[in-house]
Amino acid sequence: MINFDIEKLKFDEKGLIPAIVVDAVTKKVLTLAYMNKESLNISIEKGLTCFFSRSRQKLWLKGETSGNYQHIVSITADCDYDALTVLVEPDGPACHLGTESCFENTLFESDELHEFSLESLMKLIEGRKSEKKEGSYTTYLFEKGIDKILKKVGEECTEVIIAGKANDKAETVYEIADLAYHVMVLMIEMGISLEDIHRELASRHVIDKKIKQEKMTK
Repeated sequence: MINFDIEKLKFDEKGLIPAIVVDAVTKKVLTLAYMNKESLNISIEKGLTCFFSRSRQKLWLKGETSGNYQHIVSITADCDYDALTVLVEPDGPACHLGTESCFENTLFESDELHEFSLESLMKLIEGRKSEKKEGSYTTYLFEKGIDKILKKVGEECTEVIIAGKANDKAETVYEIADLAYHVMVLMIEMGISLEDIHRELASRHVIDKKIKQEKMTK
């Protein structure tokens, strides 16, 4: 818990401050809402996002009626103290339309620059399993089944070890990327999500922090 003086924040003439809500795992922007001092204090106290509705002129705890609560990981103010970023782990869709994010309407997309994320790669790999594409290596792996996929994971592990042992950074990066891809194919095959891995790593992080704290007190 960080003790921050809320009085430093610059609320507008209506007593509001914009809060950009971001998924802690995917880093995707989920929604833009507004908070006043009361809703911000409630958010901090409950660890759940609470906003002020400008249309209804009242507080609303996100998920109170839908069950799609947003568990707060952190709240960060910008350099001018007039906007907030709220990192959350959502229980469900952020948008009242039932979509993951309120920002789903693409206005422009560069022909040269392309956004990349592990989530988008997972969706692409999943698509190669559900919609077989002729000539696709990924589809080939799914068609061959779990034994072939596991064999490739093993082979790529070996390649990473060889490159690492040779202290070849560029080659190691290349082989780790190959390994990550084949592991993701395995994940799709077994129904394992990135969120599953995130939760597992997060639980270990908590354990690691507790161990460090225990050592410091001894």
